[in-house]
Amino acid sequence: MKRILLVFSTIIMLLSLTGAQPAAEIVIGINLPLTDNTGLSPVGRETKNAAEMILARIKVQGGLEIRGRRYPLRFVYVDNEMNVERAPVAARRLVEGEKVLAVIGPLGSRRAIPAGEFCNANKTPMISPWSTDPATTKGRPYVFRACFVDPFQAPAAARFTREKFNAVKTAILYSPEDNYSKTLAELYRDSWNTNYGEVAAWESCGQSDSDFSAQLSRIISSGAEVLYLPVYYDIAARIVPQAKSLGWDKPVMGADAWGSADLWNLSEGSVAGYYFTTHYTAAGAVGKTREFIDAYRAIYGYVPGDVAALTRDAIDIVLQGIQNAGLTGNLARDRNALRNALAETAGFEGVTGKISRFDREGDPVKEVLVIKINSGGQFVYETAVQPGR
Repeated sequence: MKRILLVFSTIIMLLSLTGAQPAAEIVIGINLPLTDNTGLSPVGRETKNAAEMILARIKVQGGLEIRGRRYPLRFVYVDNEMNVERAPVAARRLVEGEKVLAVIGPLGSRRAIPAGEFCNANKTPMISPWSTDPATTKGRPYVFRACFVDPFQAPAAARFTREKFNAVKTAILYSPEDNYSKTLAELYRDSWNTNYGEVAAWESCGQSDSDFSAQLSRIISSGAEVLYLPVYYDIAARIVPQAKSLGWDKPVMGADAWGSADLWNLSEGSVAGYYFTTHYTAAGAVGKTREFIDAYRAIYGYVPGDVAALTRDAIDIVLQGIQNAGLTGNLARDRNALRNALAETAGFEGVTGKISRFDREGDPVKEVLVIKINSGGQFVYETAVQPGR
């Protein structure tokens, strides 16, 4: 009997030393902007809001059920200050310091690319809700995203503007300081030149600029019939009023970084009647999307933007992956199992639509929505562009 007890005690000790005991809780890191000087901290707030809703849901359920056992869920939030240098530092803190199972975020591509490099090198699954640059996931098997990629978004925007407005000449105003903006501008330009007509004006601006009159004057005099503006919503909100004051009365097409609830107020309503490509829309939403919107608005008092919706999907994808992979208590083994489970995701029904699968680069196969901003500031569904079309 003593020998049996000794053997049993030895096994327990060895399991403890190797980290093979079942985990006490599931810890997920969230790399997000909560304070910054760019005016984009609201997207960080929406990220945290969506995460807290999931946390409350799992708590009510008594934990995340994994193969008959329920595990408490905990999120660790680290502020990257919307800063390129801070994003990988935040990733390091989460991966090495907090020992998280997976990382959600960063949001924008400038932060997600270096953070993704660190997470991939340390074999920790990361999923960005809002990074559309292909470099975020390319060659990084541990990095995924919940949104479509720019090489699909930009040609979709070009095709829509051509078909909607029958335009031949287009103008592009972008920020070369931001890789997201630069990539979209170049992809749109190449698609337009190849398929639809002429880029009559190619203009750039700084992230913190407030005077765009020179660029806009050249755009107006170029004869362009439509303006493509692939910049963040706070920059668009500064550009559009100036464009109108200088006499621009033609269509403007934006990108998914316009999808913030703050766009309308910051632009003082000047974006009414314009369009942008995005991931989901609240107006006319049904089913799971409507349930999310109603629950979010009941708690926070406003309609969530696409960042909140994409964050919800990103976290739910990870939780589903954990359930499919299971837990052993060995962090390295569990991270690897989760990565494999994420790669096998199929038929995921999210708030922002269906992800039929992830491709070999960790990018979801999903549609692009085109949204029109109505006279009341609502983002109204216009059409959808399907993958492969």
